[in-house]
Amino acid sequence: MANEIDKFLAERIAAGDFPSAVYLVGERGEIKLHNALGNAVVEPETIPAKLDTIYDVASLTKVLVTGLLCAKALENGAVSLDTQPREMLGHVRRSDSTLRHLISHDSGLPVWRPFYLLVNDRSNILTEILRTPTRVGDRMVTYSDLNFLMLTFLLEFIYGKPLDQVFADEVAVPLGLSSTLFSPAPALRPRIAASEHGNVFEKLTCIAESYLAPTDTLTIASKFRSDVIWGEVHDGNAHFMGGVSGHAGLFSTAKEVFKIAQQFLPDHTTLLRSETCELFDTNFTPGLNEHRSFSFQLASTPDSTAGTRLSPQSFGHLGFTGTSLWIDPVKQRVYILLTNRTHNRQLPFENINSVRRRFHDLANDILDQNS
Repeated sequence: MANEIDKFLAERIAAGDFPSAVYLVGERGEIKLHNALGNAVVEPETIPAKLDTIYDVASLTKVLVTGLLCAKALENGAVSLDTQPREMLGHVRRSDSTLRHLISHDSGLPVWRPFYLLVNDRSNILTEILRTPTRVGDRMVTYSDLNFLMLTFLLEFIYGKPLDQVFADEVAVPLGLSSTLFSPAPALRPRIAASEHGNVFEKLTCIAESYLAPTDTLTIASKFRSDVIWGEVHDGNAHFMGGVSGHAGLFSTAKEVFKIAQQFLPDHTTLLRSETCELFDTNFTPGLNEHRSFSFQLASTPDSTAGTRLSPQSFGHLGFTGTSLWIDPVKQRVYILLTNRTHNRQLPFENINSVRRRFHDLANDILDQNS
């Protein structure tokens, strides 16, 4: 029997916000609500979404991979909140940002840069970040991919191996994850939700920000994909990095995102000490324009997508492709919504923040009614 969430998401699919949605809501370690709606692939063929459809979770990578691994590194004593990655990595460039600044997005680094147009190799990205001027003056939160790109190199230095292997060894294998990975094999493609037709969004962004001339057809042809992005990461920088980065690149299902999400709750984590989970609902940026914890945004942030029912201590994150994860540590509830809003749609992509808020409110009400 369809609940209010099903009806609401079906309406948004019909309105063209996104072609598919898989959601999961859990409480105290148990799945309470879980369903799939719409078509995960519309072009070049039609494939319905299923409960085990794999999504490009985009920036959820920042918390599910980088945030979790950085927390483990803190526990192990490999780093502290005051560690300067520049020093550990042997660079003498301008950045003095600490782990605390990078993980909470108040390092002063800019939002984004198309490194695939600026350097010739993945290994040169760190040097380019360290050459990037940071904002001076008053502290403020500026959500930036560059923060977590730098943390990618820090984690690879600490663990001595590529990030995808670190994630597999430290998270995926211990949790028994079989559908959560970077750079999925071609055989998995029928299970994966498709994304944008070509890199039109990033191409136009590069032109608008003067990284690229609209007449530079050779660069456009060589740097931007033109077919439906399906089975490979949507984000251009992550794609340039071979599909593996700490800011984007992870693919997963709703059920396996739920398994990782348990690691952020003290009563359910198996990978961290329970006291470490205090990092995720502690405000690292009090008094600033956005309330950030250890890799997450807090629900106390004005206009967050948490909705009106989650506790102020709740923490969450969004992904550009249309994904989101929110966790309420007070009620021990997890809210996961995976969509592919970048698929089969003309620009601009729909801003689905109002959908996320409504989803959280509806799910919370259903759980309250059944408790």
